Amino acid sequence: MANPRFAWGIDIGNRALKAVKLVRDGDVLRVDDFEFIEHETVLSQAGDNRESLVQAALANFVQRHTFKGGVVSIGVSGQTSFARFVKLPPVEDKKIPEIVRFEAVQQIPFPLEDVEWSYQLFRQADNPEVEVGIFAMRRELVNQHIKYFTDFDLNVQAVQMNPLAVYNAMQYDGRFNDGLSMVVDVGTDNTDLIIADNNSIWMRSIPIGGSNFTEALVKAFKLNFTKAEDLKRNAATSKYARQIFQHMRPVFADLVAEIQRSIGFYASVHREAKLSRIYALGGTFKLPGLQKYLQQNLQLQVERIDSLSSGAPADPKHAATFGDNLLSIVGAYGLAIQAMGQGTITSSLLPRAIQRERIWQDKTKWFGLAAGLFIAGTTVVGARFFLENLQYTSLDTEGIRDSNKAILAKGEELNTRWAAVQGAGETERTIIANLQTLAEGKHLWRDLLSDLIITLPQPPAALQAAIATGNADEIKKIPRDQRKLIQIDAITPIYDAAMVGKMSADTTYLKTMSTMAATGGVMGAPAAANPFAAPQPFVDNLDPRMGGGMGIDATATPGAVPADPAGKGRGFVITLRFTCPLAAAPAFVENDVEKALLSLAPSPSRPNLKYKVHKVEIVSSSQVSFDTTRRTRLLNDYNAAQIVKEGGVVAGGAYGGGAYGGGGAYGGGNVYDNDNIGGRPDPRMGNPFGGGGARFTPPPVAAGNGVVNDKDNPAYQDRITGETLLSDWDFVVAIAVEIDPEPYSATPKPDPAAAVPEQAAAN
Repeated sequence: MANPRFAWGIDIGNRALKAVKLVRDGDVLRVDDFEFIEHETVLSQAGDNRESLVQAALANFVQRHTFKGGVVSIGVSGQTSFARFVKLPPVEDKKIPEIVRFEAVQQIPFPLEDVEWSYQLFRQADNPEVEVGIFAMRRELVNQHIKYFTDFDLNVQAVQMNPLAVYNAMQYDGRFNDGLSMVVDVGTDNTDLIIADNNSIWMRSIPIGGSNFTEALVKAFKLNFTKAEDLKRNAATSKYARQIFQHMRPVFADLVAEIQRSIGFYASVHREAKLSRIYALGGTFKLPGLQKYLQQNLQLQVERIDSLSSGAPADPKHAATFGDNLLSIVGAYGLAIQAMGQGTITSSLLPRAIQRERIWQDKTKWFGLAAGLFIAGTTVVGARFFLENLQYTSLDTEGIRDSNKAILAKGEELNTRWAAVQGAGETERTIIANLQTLAEGKHLWRDLLSDLIITLPQPPAALQAAIATGNADEIKKIPRDQRKLIQIDAITPIYDAAMVGKMSADTTYLKTMSTMAATGGVMGAPAAANPFAAPQPFVDNLDPRMGGGMGIDATATPGAVPADPAGKGRGFVITLRFTCPLAAAPAFVENDVEKALLSLAPSPSRPNLKYKVHKVEIVSSSQVSFDTTRRTRLLNDYNAAQIVKEGGVVAGGAYGGGAYGGGGAYGGGNVYDNDNIGGRPDPRMGNPFGGGGARFTPPPVAAGNGVVNDKDNPAYQDRITGETLLSDWDFVVAIAVEIDPEPYSATPKPDPAAAVPEQAAAN
């Protein structure tokens, strides 16, 4: 469309309607007006009154402004929308839309016909790679949100996710010119985390916001939500400030932990990236001390936004209010920037039908001109129509008019027959649709693994950065036995179609499954039997939505609980093996780690999560100094590395002779047996007898206490810091994860047993 005279960016948040009006001032944009209309009640607390509160705020807004000649861009929550970032293979530009659509089908967890979706390409001048951001939202949610505005005849030209609107605002103002930065935008019910520079963006929404601080005060002081909100806002001047902040401190800590977790995940994927600063947005940052608390705990500079490059409204009566709410209106500012055609991100979730309507509206003036010319022409000839029609009828001696009617009737008949043909093939289309559903949920394991890693407690950002760069001095600033650091050695999943039922019927189920995971998902024959006999019949019993994985044939397991025909009760038992240097590691794992993992379940912020952690069980825990298996593995790894370092050849199979012995995937004479004639067979090995491997001898063990004498042995030292690993703790944890659990519901299910006493009394 042509450049508008002005544009409003409107963000209806849980606490208030925020709007910014931009106009052109030469080659730049200028803030001409703004609105901040607070709701009577926070929308998330309003229940059935939510819609009326939104309508009241919009009615108030529309009543005070004119919109003729301007356009509107509206924002939607990052938590109700979907974003994925994918690197495309090298292709011609003309094929990119086709490739992106293919990726959209793979990435978006809903059928494309049920969503409004769009995409944005990210390119760097000196890099041939192209990254695409794919954004989507359920169609009914988009239509519902747009209807609020169209009911007031507002000309909606773009629908944008709030985190992307914030990115447009920050990029337009040059905030990313100094390199990679993080934006922490704390809203009422959730916080948007954005890591970006001028050429890329990564984002995540977490379910912690200003309401969490208010709820903490509700519980602490036994207040209703409104009074607790007032107490929070006036905390700085309250005589009870110390008590107020003491009760809000746990929420501060949770927010920092989630930010650290997100930074850690981003750093694990983008190892070369280095954050330069954090920008703070959202009214919650008016809380005294929050900015400083983040800065101290994240070891990064935290800056609050105190101005916009487009200035402030010229009207003095608006200037003060504008400044007070600046931290909350950056998203609305970014929406207006996009509506004025100046946004870096141009994607929009505006339904395509409305987009087409807007295109036709832009051409209306040309149609109006053509219609005017037509009317002028018909005025001249209109008087002649009646006379010429009479003349035509009198001269139609050959029945031309009747012939034309017959041809028209034939055309209508053919059209009816074609409609019948169009409806054919419905059965075949249904079959095709069913086959396509086989691909649904194929990203479940990827998402589960990602959530699992992100959910685990993360070390401070400074320690993560030091580990990533191998800076031993920085790492040692935190004593080893005080580091809350989890180093994952292995993640092994086993799929079981009747997991939930078995787990409830057998208290040893998780431990048994974890033992199976250690042997590749196959339970060996009893010890008294021939050690080389065939294993029990476990097979790949794959869920069609999984990309693949080791499974169990439930029918071949004695006493197995049959799988639910509806698919309920299936799941993964994930065995997580990791080490932790913390002196109090057992308590840390039992409390913090278990609690974090159990939080991975449907919740108010993610009601339809496709998996749920049912139970977490610590299968084993021991310090490395007492763990012969762990010490042997460390010694083998070290010796293998030395052989490679000294020019030795690792031959035969995956690890082969020399370092790990010859033959098979893992060879023999090493891991399972210190003799060089071949170790105990493992079903993962191509040749269980191996042979020819180096002889590895663990260091001597002191009599009676199991503590290794030689603590200076380099095999037992941290490769970065040189510290001994013997005091570290080794854990094996089994995690039961149900697939397709019941969605989250705020209303608890009735307990059938609760009615029994009344029934008995009635009888």
